[in-house]
Amino acid sequence: MAKSLVIVESPTKAKTISRFLNNQYEVQASFGHIRDLPTSKMGVDIEHNFEPSYVIPPKAKKKIAELKKLASDASEIILATDEDREGEAIAWHLVQALDLQNTKYQIPNTKYKRIAFHEITKSAIDEALKNPRELDLHLVDAQQARRILDRLVGYELSPFLWKKVKRGLSAGRVQSVAVRLIVEREREILKFAPQEYWNIIASFLKDSEFEGKLNKINGKTLDKLGIKNEAQAKKILADLRNQEAEVIEVNKKEVRRNPAAPFTTSTMQQEAARKLGFSAKQTMMYAQQLYEGVEIGEEGSTGLITYMRTDSVNLSTFALESAKSAISQRYGKDYVLPSPRQFASKSKNAQEAHEAIRPTDFSRDPESIKDYLDRNQYRLYDLVWKRAIATQMPEAVFDQTSVDIEISSKDKAYTFRATGQTVKFDGFMKVYLEGRDEEEAEESEGLLPELKQGDKPKVVKIIPKQSFTQPPPRYTDASLIKALEEQDIGRPSTYAPTITTIQERDYVHKIDKKFHPTEIGFIVNDLLVEHFPKVVDLKFTAQMEESLDEIAAGQKQWVPVIREFYEPFHQNLKTKEQEVEKHVQYLDELCPESGHPLVLKFGRFGKFIACSNYPECKYTRPLPEEQKLMDEHKDEICDVCGRPMIVKFGRFGSFLGCSGYPECKNIKKIQKGTGVECPKCGEGELVERRSKRGIFYSCSKYPKCKFALNGKPTGEKCPKSGDLLIETKTGTIKCSNKECDYEKDVVEKRAE
Repeated sequence: MAKSLVIVESPTKAKTISRFLNNQYEVQASFGHIRDLPTSKMGVDIEHNFEPSYVIPPKAKKKIAELKKLASDASEIILATDEDREGEAIAWHLVQALDLQNTKYQIPNTKYKRIAFHEITKSAIDEALKNPRELDLHLVDAQQARRILDRLVGYELSPFLWKKVKRGLSAGRVQSVAVRLIVEREREILKFAPQEYWNIIASFLKDSEFEGKLNKINGKTLDKLGIKNEAQAKKILADLRNQEAEVIEVNKKEVRRNPAAPFTTSTMQQEAARKLGFSAKQTMMYAQQLYEGVEIGEEGSTGLITYMRTDSVNLSTFALESAKSAISQRYGKDYVLPSPRQFASKSKNAQEAHEAIRPTDFSRDPESIKDYLDRNQYRLYDLVWKRAIATQMPEAVFDQTSVDIEISSKDKAYTFRATGQTVKFDGFMKVYLEGRDEEEAEESEGLLPELKQGDKPKVVKIIPKQSFTQPPPRYTDASLIKALEEQDIGRPSTYAPTITTIQERDYVHKIDKKFHPTEIGFIVNDLLVEHFPKVVDLKFTAQMEESLDEIAAGQKQWVPVIREFYEPFHQNLKTKEQEVEKHVQYLDELCPESGHPLVLKFGRFGKFIACSNYPECKYTRPLPEEQKLMDEHKDEICDVCGRPMIVKFGRFGSFLGCSGYPECKNIKKIQKGTGVECPKCGEGELVERRSKRGIFYSCSKYPKCKFALNGKPTGEKCPKSGDLLIETKTGTIKCSNKECDYEKDVVEKRAE
């Protein structure tokens, strides 16, 4: 008897689904897309309604031949690809490649079926098989429109950048907007002028010690920059010396806090970045593994979470009931809501028929399956499970107290405010608390002793604390995804590849988990902003995303949307090719061989100096700092073959390579010194090193000497402890001895 052929994208997904089906089904994987636009040419017929010319890549031809043979012998063909636009497009391409239809929009082959599901569980697969549907050609059109749009921009704008800046560059609708956000944030940071301000902090004692911050002077609230310098701070301290304190007001109120909504793709990526340190790409990789199936003991391969590309915060009735049962069993009836909590989607394009990201089985808690997951799979599953469970738990209840304490002196009354809170009922916080971005961090509130009006707590000490206003923080994975989502740029499937692309193109570098634009990132962004403003305009890009959503909903046709964008874009490109000069940075020096000006050029691995009369004159030389590096290491000998080592420059910086390459492939790291002697051994120098956590500094004699610092040594000694001073990542100079509290802002240091 002929079998039913089920086709999915990946072997892992195929393995999981096959476990839920009997031997009347054969499950096969297409291994992703089996047709795409060609790599050797544009593949879009602009003259004929942007008709795409799809090809089967060489690596997919063997698989297509196998699937064709299986399809010809099958009783029916069931396409079970993912439920989003990308999955729908893969299903449509399979229909085309396997000859399952005779015309583009009609499917007369009765052997063909399309099923979709939100999770890979037996119940979901059984339900999908009972309710097959037609291909959603609106979703296919939306995916096709995005692909063609991106091909048109990339294929036409990238060569323009090659001619005007350097070869190998690329531009794209969403990636160029992401680079723009990072570049503009960096410019805000560069032009930011720190302002000095001081806080006056008092420690009081009544039963226990607590702190308050100067909040008012003579009843007038101090603004952040109210105390501008040390002289003003010292004057206040002199007024307060040896004066008594009195509690003048105590305010108590009950505060309630609700849990965050269930995960969408965006919020999962943000939270995994904040709490787990994952990049967006890593988050999606582990989520894909959890969705497609993991071997769980005797159960076999099982999907652990629902589909991970979604912008819906909706939970199904089944999920709500399952969560309620799990909460009741695990935490007791006090933590069960009387009725389910529903969340409103912030995305106007969210499809409420879809679900948020949640566990497929709430009774499968993280600890029960920890032994079957690798470390990062477990950490992400733990995050998803706790977030989803917390959404259906009661709000947390706090008693929040603020106490105003007055210290009077002569003709002035200084009011200090102390705040604290106590948890009356932890509610959802028993399980989960949402992380915060750097710019959202709140001052912590401690516990306060019982205080009442008229109490006179003892003044233990009053200290002035110098601070400086901080520039806006650089983007992280979490905050960049949040910004893109808030601007309505990109969709669940685009955040991770966008962030990966801008790093691979060398437009931005990630240092200590923050994005820094490169010099080439600045140059390309400025060129696009000036000459192709629509490509990098936030509102225009958001409108284009909305048009793609309308195509997916059947409210717009894809060809007019493409034409409306392409025709003015192409005309502008033709004009700019004539108007825009090649980006050249001239040096105040002439070529020693031809007498023409020397210029800075961008090569494959960075900048170099060359003659502006190229190709007639081919004079080149390295930058001064690179030449210095070459001179410093000119006597290095390969410890493998004995030939000279030479300085080479790669994508990740400079290194020493054997001059006998490729016969000898020996390489060595070049250590970046600081000129600071190691305070521990006195023999080595503190050098810059990199790890997964970022840059740190350690002794060049490692592993003989293991001295290390997490900040850059300044070479100066702490006036208090005598230990080395370091410059921290947050821009302060502090003592490297953790027990010493010496600290000052780097701006003050430079002013000296």
